[in-house]
Amino acid sequence: MIDFSKLDKVIHERARLSLMTLLAARADWAFQDLKIELQMSDGNLITHLRTLSDAGFISSSKLASEARPQTTYSLTPEGRHAFTAYLAVLEAIVQSAKK
Repeated sequence: MIDFSKLDKVIHERARLSLMTLLAARADWAFQDLKIELQMSDGNLITHLRTLSDAGFISSSKLASEARPQTTYSLTPEGRHAFTAYLAVLEAIVQSAKK
């Protein structure tokens, strides 16, 4: 029997799952790149990034430049572990449905 309570509620929301997937695939993402890729507003993206950051799943760094500062985001080791565990639960669900 699958324990659906093991699906991480922080990751499970569609926008945050999208963010975690992108961050798992590439080491660093700039805020503007995430915004374009996910077609999200600044406010919506910031809210989801803050939720993931508060959970300890992502970290950010600011790069100063003459034109304007750029913030990049990446998964923390804890975030990578949580995402891997989340995917394992999803895989169990898929395998159960195939039986």
